[in-house]
Amino acid sequence: MNYYLSSYKIGGGEEIQRLKGLIPLNRRTAYISNALDFSDDFERRKQSEQADIDELKSVNLDVEPFDLRDYFDKPEKLENDLRQYGIIWVRGGNLFVLRQAMKLSGFDKILKKLDSENNDILYGGYSAGICVLAPSLKGYELVDDITEYPYPESQELIWEGLNLIDYSIIPHYKSDHSETELVDKVVEQYKKDGMPFKTLSDGEVIIIKKDK
Repeated sequence: MNYYLSSYKIGGGEEIQRLKGLIPLNRRTAYISNALDFSDDFERRKQSEQADIDELKSVNLDVEPFDLRDYFDKPEKLENDLRQYGIIWVRGGNLFVLRQAMKLSGFDKILKKLDSENNDILYGGYSAGICVLAPSLKGYELVDDITEYPYPESQELIWEGLNLIDYSIIPHYKSDHSETELVDKVVEQYKKDGMPFKTLSDGEVIIIKKDK
């Protein structure tokens, strides 16, 4: 599995060319937007999701909305369906809500399984969709509301990340983004606690090729 981890959206011009070079033969893309499940502004959410989908389609991806809520307590079906896609794209929103959805559906364990295999699946995303890969979600409570529990199935606050990378990524650093000032506080906290991290400004991307 390869990773295309963007601070915001699909990144800048040069990075988009690198994204095109990572696209597998199977362009079918599962677009996961569960990080927005806390929101009751459905019209704004719809517009934001459509903007994402249009952007992904602009690089010739076959994009389909993929709702983890449809798979709560159905991990076998989730794994079977996910394996039909060449790309998994997870967008931003509330990191802690996204983590809840990943656990309730079994996505967290399935993604680790896919990561351990020799495949050409591409995991991409931005903001919360990349922060969730870290060993821990500690520190992000300075940015995202930890009291959001949109799922009646669980009221659990999860601090453990997916641990698919061995450091935390802090997006929107020194950027023209509404969360940039809060992000500075996360950086200060990580430095104080001695936690490994990398910052990303909007337009920047981290690419991880697991076969190299």
